[in-house]
Amino acid sequence: QVQLVESGGGLVQPGGSLRLSCAASGSIFKIVDMGWYRQAPGKQRELVAVITGGGSTNYADSVKGRFTISRDNAKNTVYLQMNSLKPEDTAVYYCNANGGYGLDYDAFNSWGQGTQVTVSS
Repeated sequence: QVQLVESGGGLVQPGGSLRLSCAASGSIFKIVDMGWYRQAPGKQRELVAVITGGGSTNYADSVKGRFTISRDNAKNTVYLQMNSLKPEDTAVYYCNANGGYGLDYDAFNSWGQGTQVTVSS
């Protein structure tokens, strides 16, 4: 299977920045889409940003202009640069990736364990 490990969360003041990273490992044949989701207390998990293998991106309206998603295909890693952070960005951020693994190109859709982002003064 494919494992995802996130890093880079923490506590930041409003207006500050953080950069999240997520590295995929395992018998990866190809990663198609990579993305970030978040879940705030009492709310459903929501899409933050996604990037395709070709580099196309899509963002939630609430983060457009403030967050930037990118990926390094050679390292099987996706990043989320978060600027101008607001208290409402506080949530657990989860990495997601899908594609194929192993010799038979079995499909996978994996999630990371989550990393806490807290925006507070």
